[in-house]
Amino acid sequence: MYDVAIIGAGPAGASAALLAARAKKSTLLIDNDRGVTRRALMHNHYGVAEIAGPDMVELGKRQARAFGAELVSATVQKVARSGDHLVLETDAGRYEARHVVLATGMAVDLAEASGVRTEPGIEPRVKTVVQVDPSGRTSLAGLWAAGTIAGVSMHTIVTAGDGARVAINVVSELNGARWVDHDVLPAK
Repeated sequence: MYDVAIIGAGPAGASAALLAARAKKSTLLIDNDRGVTRRALMHNHYGVAEIAGPDMVELGKRQARAFGAELVSATVQKVARSGDHLVLETDAGRYEARHVVLATGMAVDLAEASGVRTEPGIEPRVKTVVQVDPSGRTSLAGLWAAGTIAGVSMHTIVTAGDGARVAINVVSELNGARWVDHDVLPAK
C-alpha cells in the first residue's frame, strides 16, 4: 500500500512524485513512456535554455527516484475505490494507494474507464479533460488530477507546476496540515 501513486511521468507526474517522495510519503510513479512530452523540444521552460522532451522526462524520473519514489513501467487500465484506498489495475499487476494522481496528459481513456467525470477541454487538440475542484480532486474520492488532463495549459512549465500544486495538496491532506517544501541556501 502506497501513500500516493502517480500515473504518468511527464512534467506533471514527475513533479508530483518528487514532491510526494520528498515529503516522505511512500510514492509510486507508473509510466508507459507514451506521453507527448517525449516528442517535444522546449525553448520556453524557465531556468532551462533548451531541453529535449525525452531528456526532460528522464530527468524528472531520475529526480523522483532520488527522493525515494518507486518507478514502475506499466499501463494502468482502471482505478477503483476499495474501502479507504484505491486499487490500480495495470498490465503489470495490481497496486494499492491511499491517494492517486492522474497525470496522463491528453489521454482520458483511463479516467473514463474509472468512471471519473469529464468535460470539454479548452486547449487546442485537447478535446476532453477531467473535472477537478480547485485543489485537483476528481469525482472519485482519493483520485486527483494534474496537468493537461486537469484542464491546464499543456506547456511543460505549467503542467510541472500543476503537478507540484496537486502533490502539495495531497501531502497536506495526508498530514492533516498544510505542507510546504522549501530548501534554504546554507549560511556563509
